[in-house]
Amino acid sequence: MSWSTFRERWTLFAGALLTVVFGVGLVQASIMVSLGAEDPAIPAGTSPREAERLRDAYEGAGSLLGMTAMLACFLAVFIVGSTFAFTVAQRRADLALLRTLGGSRPQVMTLLFGEAVLLGLLGSAGGILFGIPLMWIQAYLLTSTGILPGSFAPQWDNGVLIASVCAGVGMALTGSVAATVRAARVRPLEALREIGGAARVMTLGRWIWGVTMLALTALMVSGEGKADFLGAMLIAMGVSFAGAIGLSSLSPLVVPLAGHLLRPFTRFGPLAELAQANLRDGRRRAAATAAPMIVLTALVVGLMAMLGTQAKAGGADVKRRIVGEYVVTSTGADAARIASVPGVQAASTSTVADIVLTVSRTEDGRRQKKKVRSGIFAIDPAAYQATHTLKPVSGTFGELRGRAAMAGPGSAEDGIRTGTTAVAEIGGRKVRLKVVARMPATLENNADAFFVPRSLLPPDMLAKAESETTVKVAAGTNPADVANRLRDLRIGKVETVSAWADARVGRQMKENNSVMMVLMGLSAVYAIVAIVNAMVIAGTERRREFAVARLTGLSRRQVVQAALLEASGVTLIGVGLGLVVAFAALGGFLFGPSGTEILAVPWTLIVLIVLGAFGISSLTSVLTTRSATRPAPVTLAAARE
Repeated sequence: MSWSTFRERWTLFAGALLTVVFGVGLVQASIMVSLGAEDPAIPAGTSPREAERLRDAYEGAGSLLGMTAMLACFLAVFIVGSTFAFTVAQRRADLALLRTLGGSRPQVMTLLFGEAVLLGLLGSAGGILFGIPLMWIQAYLLTSTGILPGSFAPQWDNGVLIASVCAGVGMALTGSVAATVRAARVRPLEALREIGGAARVMTLGRWIWGVTMLALTALMVSGEGKADFLGAMLIAMGVSFAGAIGLSSLSPLVVPLAGHLLRPFTRFGPLAELAQANLRDGRRRAAATAAPMIVLTALVVGLMAMLGTQAKAGGADVKRRIVGEYVVTSTGADAARIASVPGVQAASTSTVADIVLTVSRTEDGRRQKKKVRSGIFAIDPAAYQATHTLKPVSGTFGELRGRAAMAGPGSAEDGIRTGTTAVAEIGGRKVRLKVVARMPATLENNADAFFVPRSLLPPDMLAKAESETTVKVAAGTNPADVANRLRDLRIGKVETVSAWADARVGRQMKENNSVMMVLMGLSAVYAIVAIVNAMVIAGTERRREFAVARLTGLSRRQVVQAALLEASGVTLIGVGLGLVVAFAALGGFLFGPSGTEILAVPWTLIVLIVLGAFGISSLTSVLTTRSATRPAPVTLAAARE
């Protein structure tokens, strides 16, 4: 019986089926690509620093793909649940008739769960096939954005196919639970006459879930300004998820209420008035279309803005910590000439140390060994103090001499203690060092991991290594004159501290964009499928409504225009509510710790989302309405189920 229903009403299940296909394919592709990143192939002859960079890239890609798979499951369950609920609502008369003829509640639930299992199995079969090209698309995205090297290739494993089937059936069953339980509870006569529980769109579960999530969102927003920056980042992420879920659950109530805000547009004519009335009256239809827009906008804009804000906060933090006017990028040999330039009061050079450092750390109460191959810099402690304000939380700069090391800001959260012994591999020899001091954590990603004294490195290594020198201009000297003298030396790139920090922020934001392209780009297709599916189902079920409108005097073109205006109103409300959640998540970042504005609003992304949402909804509305109004209105107006 489930199979017969699935075949006869396949148009109602098409969107949910595509969602499961895409979800299974994305999960399968993510696992396959993760397997390829588990054991990275480091080319022979690669320097320790480059090898560590490749290992970090593969590890980061694995984490990113894990997040992609989790997000795919979340969106799949959410959209399947929304679509299944809408599908069951469109079939309430059929289910009521089944109950009237003797079907029990358990039998109705078995029927619907059987349909969900069929949906999961068919979706898994399609997802397994779709996952193959999707696997190579993911690999291409990772390599083309520079996250992984061009030589990377995913790894196929037949055992993953079992996980794909389990994921598909699990997505379908989990997403259908709420709609199935509700359908079984509705009394058959109420469903036939569309009264009581059958006509009620806002169920008790929706009320509890929606109010709880919005209350949690309000609580997090109120505490966001009191937390430190990293705590506020976590709170903002929670606000994006909780707010999106809360408004989506309450969308049958919120969307029609928001529709009242569109009342001023009704003065443009009767079609606008009709569209606004349909938006408020068709609560279930409007909510099913607006919900995925709310989730997509809130998550994409919120996460992108948070990553950009974090990068800008790191750049502002760097500017505050530097006492100087310029940063010169050069080799170590050329950096040694900077201090003698007239007008330079202090010059602090940080030279990349191409060494491997093995250090003990404490994690979860256990001592572990950690190898660090990047983020190690050789400095002169006295010069560093003259151009930087950051102070150690334990130990002093004066102790950084001889065979010593200092844990930098990038290692502040790694559990490395002062007094720990470390082993440095320098040019083929091993040297035992002592961690004499620790620096506090900073807001910058990829901050310096360790500092070692310059005397520890061989002179030829210092001379050839990449270096960055912070220059402090002497009082009474024109900084521009000093900059010109530095450029005349032709030793490297001379930038102001502000421009240098902004360039670091730009690189970080470019990396963030690459991550978001992989993480959210493919997942955004879910929302598109859900929007199109809801509008197609609604348009198909409104054929008689459109026919009656034409018989009362409207032309076919006017019916299409009224439906288009209604779809545009729903899109405006859905995207608008999503932006409300995103901006609420960013409320605590309006100003940084010292009052510097660090909020990064992705306006370009917002414009693209708005244009894309209106484009997709408008095109779908026009095509669906034209298809629904193709038959003669008399034949549809007289039809009865």
